[in-house]
Amino acid sequence: MKVDVEKQPDSTSTLYIQLPPDEVSKEWDAIANSFARFAKIPGYRTGKAPRKVIEAKFKKEIQDELEKKLVSKSYHEAIEQEKLRVVSLTNLEDVKFGDDKSLRFRATVVTAPEFDLPEYKNIKAELPDTKVSEAEVDAALKRLREQSADFVDVPERGLEMEDFAVIDFEGSIDGKPISEIAPNASKSLQGNKKFWLHLEPDNFLPKFCEQIIGQKPGETRTVTVDFPADFPVGELAGKQAKYTVTLREIKQKVLPPLDDAFAAKLVPDKKLSDLRHMIEHDIEHEKEHEVERAKESQIVKYLHERIQFDLPPALLKNETRRALGELVQRNRERGIPDEMLKGKEKELVEAAGGLAAHRLKTNFILSRIAEREGIEVSRKDVDLRIREEAARYNVSPDKMRKELEEHDGINALAEQILLGKTLDFLKANVSVETAVKPAMAEQK
Repeated sequence: MKVDVEKQPDSTSTLYIQLPPDEVSKEWDAIANSFARFAKIPGYRTGKAPRKVIEAKFKKEIQDELEKKLVSKSYHEAIEQEKLRVVSLTNLEDVKFGDDKSLRFRATVVTAPEFDLPEYKNIKAELPDTKVSEAEVDAALKRLREQSADFVDVPERGLEMEDFAVIDFEGSIDGKPISEIAPNASKSLQGNKKFWLHLEPDNFLPKFCEQIIGQKPGETRTVTVDFPADFPVGELAGKQAKYTVTLREIKQKVLPPLDDAFAAKLVPDKKLSDLRHMIEHDIEHEKEHEVERAKESQIVKYLHERIQFDLPPALLKNETRRALGELVQRNRERGIPDEMLKGKEKELVEAAGGLAAHRLKTNFILSRIAEREGIEVSRKDVDLRIREEAARYNVSPDKMRKELEEHDGINALAEQILLGKTLDFLKANVSVETAVKPAMAEQK
């Protein structure tokens, strides 16, 4: 097999592949013989038609079968022969059979960038302390008390800061309802019924809480809100709105006592000391995860700082598109309306581009380390991951495998496993430096 490689800009290469007549003829004969055994030709018994008659009648079918078999096989052999790191096949074209039964075609591929690896074993990593302090346990208990708080009515006075107000309100600009001016804006901007508002400075809309201090249940007030010029909802930016606010109820948060009864309510048959021990164990477990995340972050940072190369534009474009879809979906899940996302389109595209570039660069580097260290993914690794994913989505492993195969996801899954195994290898070989004590904010 003859292979000529023409390197082009942007990590693209064109392979000119030619198979010799003897190799093509051998495969041609095998396919033609297969046709001859089962072909029904008028005037001949099945399997008894002369070879020339078979080839004349089924020439196109034989060529199609031959092309399907040889092109894919020789393409992969050419990559192996030329030791190319192909990450994407762009095109297979100009497949031609010569009169001498030779076969030639052209393949355009995107190859992995070339770069040198730095020393990647014993990367220095500064890791957080995994010791759990009493202050951290106290802070977790405080959060649990907040979540278990009761809200009691306060009917005898006006609203004060830190109260919870249950209000009906409706906004308008120049007498026109905000629901008509900005129909895609959230209900908390347009108006709502039985809306719970925690009174804190700068909470909710600009100066809203401050203007309802002293308001009593049943009372209605008009609140003026000046939206800033850079407000995300374009229809409201720079405008002044009037909100009619009726106070229904005043609620005050009451925290439960921190005692054995509180612990038993959260975890039956447990005392406060047991609850503290469980919380300590959970925090310790989370800190162990933080250590792994810190290792990973510092490993990737170390490698990125020491390795520079240009990313293939075609791959970067595709990865940016995928990252943008992920960012949009994540923001939608957070309740951000599409109108607001459109207003942030430029920032989202830039963020997606940065995320895509970081992800692609990391993957190229880890793949090269896996190649050097002989890290591979076995069928057993893939089967295990499929079972894990199936359990996560509560489907059978066979159904999960079928869905992956239908969407060409097995290779992507194997790549994820390979990158994970490579990161695990690097994390197992870090050189741990002095531990970082927990931040003071965590101890409060």
